[in-house]
Parts: sequence; C-alpha cells; structure tokens
Amino acid sequence: MFKLYKNLKAKDWLTVLLIVGVTVAQVFFTMQLTDKISDIVGAIQAVSTGVPGATTGDIWREGGIMLAFAVCTALCQAAVCVAAARVSSDLSATLRSRVYAKVESFSVAEVNKFSAASLITRTTNDIQQVHMANVMTLRMLIYAPIMAIWAICKINASSAELTAATAVAVVALVVCISAVMLLVMPKFKAMQKLTDRLNGVTRENLTGIRVVRAYNAENYQQEKFEKVNADFTATQLFAGRAMALLSPVMMLVMNGLTLAIYWIGASLMNAGKIDYRTIVSFMTLASQVVMAFLMMLMMFILLPRASVAAKRINEVLETELSIKDPEKETPVTECGTVEFRDVSFRYPDADADVFEHVSFRAEKGQTVAFIGSTGSGKSTLINLVPRFYDATEGEVLVDGVNVKELKQSTLRDKIGYVPQKGVLFTGTVAENIAFGGKADREEAEKAAETAEADGFIAEMEDGYDSRIAQGGKNVSGGQKQRLSIARAVAAKPEIMIFDDSFSALDYRTDKQVRANLKERLKGVTSLIVAQRIGTIMDADKIIVLDNGKAVGEGTHRELLENCAIYREIALSQLSKEELGL
Repeated sequence: MFKLYKNLKAKDWLTVLLIVGVTVAQVFFTMQLTDKISDIVGAIQAVSTGVPGATTGDIWREGGIMLAFAVCTALCQAAVCVAAARVSSDLSATLRSRVYAKVESFSVAEVNKFSAASLITRTTNDIQQVHMANVMTLRMLIYAPIMAIWAICKINASSAELTAATAVAVVALVVCISAVMLLVMPKFKAMQKLTDRLNGVTRENLTGIRVVRAYNAENYQQEKFEKVNADFTATQLFAGRAMALLSPVMMLVMNGLTLAIYWIGASLMNAGKIDYRTIVSFMTLASQVVMAFLMMLMMFILLPRASVAAKRINEVLETELSIKDPEKETPVTECGTVEFRDVSFRYPDADADVFEHVSFRAEKGQTVAFIGSTGSGKSTLINLVPRFYDATEGEVLVDGVNVKELKQSTLRDKIGYVPQKGVLFTGTVAENIAFGGKADREEAEKAAETAEADGFIAEMEDGYDSRIAQGGKNVSGGQKQRLSIARAVAAKPEIMIFDDSFSALDYRTDKQVRANLKERLKGVTSLIVAQRIGTIMDADKIIVLDNGKAVGEGTHRELLENCAIYREIALSQLSKEELGL
C-alpha cells in the first residue's frame, strides 16, 4: 500500500510532517496528564491525612492543570484528525484521477483482461478501502509507536515487577491478534474478488434487463445473484466472527492486567517498596502502553484488506499498454487513404487467427465495403484502422503511414467511427452529436440532416436540447444509429468507418442516408461493414471474407460473376431480376 504514497503531493508531505509534530505534542500532553494524576492523588492524600500546609486549593490547582493538559490533548487530536482526512482525501482523489486516466488509455485487450466490473470496483471500492486505511494510519500508526516508546521508558523506571506484568499482557495481546490476522487475511483477499463478481452479475443483469424479462429469466438471474451474494456473505461473516473474538480477548487482557497491577502493587506496598501514588500512575501508564500496542495491532488487522485493494489499484496503474504512441510521429505522405498489407490478426491467448493475409487499398474518396458470413472477421478487420487492436502480422497504413507510427490522437482525429451498436451518452441530443466539442450547433444540425435524424429530433419535446438517457435508453435502435452516424459526420473526418451501422434502418432510410453521405461527404473515404447487399451495391470495391480469408474483391457486378460466395449471399437476399442477372 505504501507504494501508492508516491502519488502524494509536496503539500501533502508537509501536512504529514505537521501531523508527526502535532502527534508528538499530543503524546507529551498525555504524559503530562498522567503525571498530574499522580500529583492530584498525592494532594488528596495530603489533605485527607492532615499534612501541614496541604489545602483543598492544591487539589483545585492540580485539577485545573490536568484540565488544561486534557484540552491541549483534545485540540492536538482534532488537528491530527482534520489533517489526516485532508491528506487521505487528496491522495484518494489523485488515485481516482490516475486510475481513470489509465483505464482511458487501455486498449480493448486490457479492458477485457480486467473486465469492466473489476475496473469499476478498483476505481471506487478499492480506493475507498485505501482511503479509510490511510486515515487510520495517519491517526494511529504514527501515534501508537511514539506513545508506546514514551510510556515504556516511563513505566520501566517505576517498578520491575509491574513492568513484567504489563509485558506479559502485551505479549498475550500480540499473539491473539496475530493469530486472528493470519486467519482473516485470505478472507479479505477473497472479499475483494467476490465484490468484482457481485458487481459483474449486477451489471450484466441491468444491461440485459430486456432479454431477462423477455425470457422470464428473473428467477434464473436471481439464483445467480444469490449464489454470489451467499459466497460474499459467508466470507464476510467468517471474517467478522473472527474479528469479533478480539473484543472479549482485549477486555480479558485489560482487566487481567488491572487485577495483576493491583495485586502485585498491594504486595509491594505491604513491603514498603512503593506507594499508592505510584500504583495509580503505573496503572495509567500501563493502560497507555496496552492501548498503543492495541492500536498498532488493529492497524495490522485493517491494513491487509487495504493492502489487497492497493495491490489491485497498482495492477491497473502498472499495466503495460499493448497499444502505445510512438516516441516520434512520422509525417503523413497521403490524404484519406487506407491500406492493408498482408495483415493477419489473432486475439490475445487465442489459438487461431481471426483473419489472415488480407491486403487491399482504399483511395481518397472511395467506398470500400466488407461482407461475409457471421464470424468471418469483418468488424475485427476495420477495428485495426483506429487501433482498437494492433495487427498480429503485416501493416495497416493510413495516409501512407503505418498506424503504429502515428499518435493515437492524430490517427483518430482523421476517423469518424460508427460502431455496430449505437452508443449514446447522458446529455442533450446536440451534445451527443457534437461529442467532444468537435462541432458547433449549426454543424451538429447539418450532420443530423445528413443522417436523416432531424425529423425525429424535431418531434422531441425540446428538439436538439432534449435529454438523452444513459446509454440512449429513451430512443429507439434506429434513432440511436442515426445519431451515431450524425456524430461521426460532425467530426469532419477524412475516413468514415461504418461497422454494420445501417442494420437498424429500414431500406428507404438506409438508401437516403447513404445518398446524403455520398453527396455531402465528397472526398471522404468510407469503409463499410454490412450484411445487406443493398447497402454496398454501389461501393467502389467490395471485399468478401470467408473463414478469415479474403475470397473475393471487386465491384458488385464483378463479384456476381466471379465470386460464388458473394453470388450466394446476394441471391439469398435479392431476386435475380433485382440483381440484374
């Protein structure tokens, strides 16, 4: 966990030093308070036994000094609490920002490696665990050693016999708490993983709520959740029960020490070796020593869970990115071109390539389409252009330069991307179209017209200022796709990528959108993945994929004549008359 402290700022380190100084002052005042207990007991004894010169004023004076020391101790403790909370909150905010930024830089491969549910847990729950541990560390882990050392030095000078009794109590406490700590540490690790699973099941259920209800699978999903919930509860209960043993053990040790001090102290008093003032003072010091060790041991109970959380945070921060920017960017030599040179791709840890030895070139302003059976690698292929993944073999070039030699921001500024599943964000219609601030209001409205989205937007209550719910849940699939197309158009790209982005549109709207794109995006290169022959018939070049290989390339007419697979797909959708055969 302490590795995370490198994220502390200079002002935070100064605050930590201030905490140490104020803690020393707090211990000093506490020790003075302990001495004053002995003094006030002496004053009370002097007055009660009639010692000459002793008055009740002495008791009031000593009591007043005790009160002053108590107030100073309380003020120091309050200052430490406030400063510790400030440092911990600053560190947590920095960690959240760093983890979020790191996750933003992840490729799809890294996100899949951790899972979305786990990354959310690490950004929220794990950082909260570290925050709580840091507050306790700054409050207790600094105070406890200083108090223990100071109190031991004072206690050792009082009585060897009473010191030995205190040492036995401390050892018994250490052994008991260490045993419990060894028992619960594995459970703390398991609890963080189970938290991931709990979040994952909940997220999956909420994301797929329509499918769950359509299949009346609520009970099935409930059973899945209950199983994970039961595992989490059982682990939590085990850890809680083990921790619950500490309370009676601590009470037993503390009360046993009290009895031992009075018993041994009475024997020593009878022998004339010490007086009652010393016993009272020793009792207070012994309590301080035991409490100091108790604080340290409790921290060692709390730290394991925080350390598990910190390790998970560090795993995210220290993950090596599979897709990196080059140290020096290569200047582009062309404009609006895309080229694949003998490209093959395999997912991490997969046994076989998704596709292999694919080559083609799209010139500026051309439309290149990809078609093939499900699982032939069409979407994966075009995802290599914006570097969502990197090619396993071969080269992917944009504007005459290998995409690995361009910064990701530079590359993606050239591309308008419309995903297979329309993704919208919380905000207004206009904000979703001008996503990232790449278009003004007028440009957003023109982009909506191009995507044939202006009609249904006008019918919405507030037009372009209408709110879009999270994930676009308050618009239909076709509306979502048209808004996604408008967003890509508004970015004014050199290259447009459509990943089966017309599937939710009816044939008339599909045709009109493509006509608008052709008219208003002249000179823009388009890469289209589609299942409909009607969507790609007018493309300058069509590439047919089958079982991960390019089995045909040419225009619609050429492929009908020389590619059996394309002809088969075409005839399954349109009649010979419609195809002109």
